[in-house]
Amino acid sequence: MKKVLSIVLASLMVLSAVTMMGCGTSKTSEIAVVTDVGQLMDGGFNQGTYEGAKAYAEANKKTYNYYQPANGSDATDNDRVAAMRQAIKNGAKFIVAPGFLQAGAMKTVALESKDVKFLFVDGWALDDGNGNLLNNVTAIVYKEQESGFLAGYAAVKDGYTKLGGTFGGGGSNPACNRFAYGYVQGAKAAADEMGVDVEIKISFKYGSTFSASTELATQMSSWYNDGTQVIFSCGGSMIQSVIAAAKETTDGKIIGVDTDQSSLSDRVITSAMKGLSVSVQKVLGEAYNNEWDAKLGGKASNLGAADDATGLPYDTSKFTKFTKADYEAIYNKVKSGEVVPDDNVEGCDTAAFWDKAVSGSHVKVLFEN
Repeated sequence: MKKVLSIVLASLMVLSAVTMMGCGTSKTSEIAVVTDVGQLMDGGFNQGTYEGAKAYAEANKKTYNYYQPANGSDATDNDRVAAMRQAIKNGAKFIVAPGFLQAGAMKTVALESKDVKFLFVDGWALDDGNGNLLNNVTAIVYKEQESGFLAGYAAVKDGYTKLGGTFGGGGSNPACNRFAYGYVQGAKAAADEMGVDVEIKISFKYGSTFSASTELATQMSSWYNDGTQVIFSCGGSMIQSVIAAAKETTDGKIIGVDTDQSSLSDRVITSAMKGLSVSVQKVLGEAYNNEWDAKLGGKASNLGAADDATGLPYDTSKFTKFTKADYEAIYNKVKSGEVVPDDNVEGCDTAAFWDKAVSGSHVKVLFEN
């Protein structure tokens, strides 16, 4: 356990250093990414969003930059407002901001800077407080329950019967909650098809800040030591704690999130992905193509498998029994609408929700919060 804690502490020191380096610069840029909590190059949500903005900007000869709000995982609305205002001062015409925590700050700045366009990734259409939608804000929303479903389904089909999932946001993040519910639904579908009993541990306890921590590493170590075979790490830099715990085991495995996280550790068997980069490029392209008023302003783009915006990176996955043909078969059912994972996550921070979710199936959920 001491080794696990030392690995996590080292990771936190590195992440802290990165945070201090990236609070924004004076470089003029018309496309600005204002990051969520965690780090820019987190191998997940912030990174995927930034890489989409960067790819569009470089392909279309636009200037770009990123801004990390002060105080890292403890950033407040005031910190986010300051970062957005600095981006605008530096010439930003488009602000791309991932994460539901951006809502309050984005509303404040969008109201005072109506000539600037805002892309609220993983958000929703914002209003002015009087029911009037803000036309200079557009939202990109994902059907995370689809990626979660595919990950849970694949894990059970590949032979795992003791699963775990640690989720960011402390139970209050809609995206992470949809990932969690989809994960359990997918495992349930596969378990019922195969007639095998599956146990899943679910927790939001140490994910409130989406950060690595010694407490999370300790919890994950106890899960692995208790027989959990694979853990879905759903929340930015939290994966550093899961990797540290997995490395203390002989064969503990991990499911990554948001982007293909296979490069972070050889313990990552697959990732429940969202097409962050592709979708940011798509919406920026529509905005620059003068389609803002018709398609984007005051609206939300809800993207899923039908838009190639959710799925697993099969080619880099480390499955031993779940074949590519198996994956394509279930993916196409989700894409066509034949299989529709439920996205109603109200109450998912309670044991009663999970008991009801798996009632009458081969799955048992052990809720730890």
